[in-house]
Amino acid sequence: RMFRMRRQKANADGVKLKIVSKKIRSSANGEDCTLNILRVCNYDPSTVVFCHFPSESKGMSKKSDDISGGYGCFACHQVIDGVVKSEEFKEFGEWYLRRSMTRTHLKLIDKGIMVIK
Repeated sequence: RMFRMRRQKANADGVKLKIVSKKIRSSANGEDCTLNILRVCNYDPSTVVFCHFPSESKGMSKKSDDISGGYGCFACHQVIDGVVKSEEFKEFGEWYLRRSMTRTHLKLIDKGIMVIK
């Protein structure tokens, strides 16, 4: 199996599944950062991890589903987690997250980890 689904409380749309994938998370190892936040990104593939982005499946002490995220270097990850402030991200954060998710999904499709039918 490529991923597993966990039961959880229903969201507003009645969805009760959470997508968790070790393959998606580990696929970030050695990849380029797909966030590339201006004046933040360190462009160092050795620091890239799978970063979870805000979504409706996120809650207190809960990460978003593994399809709601992207490859991010340590510096960009610090910004999206709110540890480091960035005026660029404050103004254009939604755009950076959407671009990163699209870039990451394309890489996952290319690696055969994500399949669209």
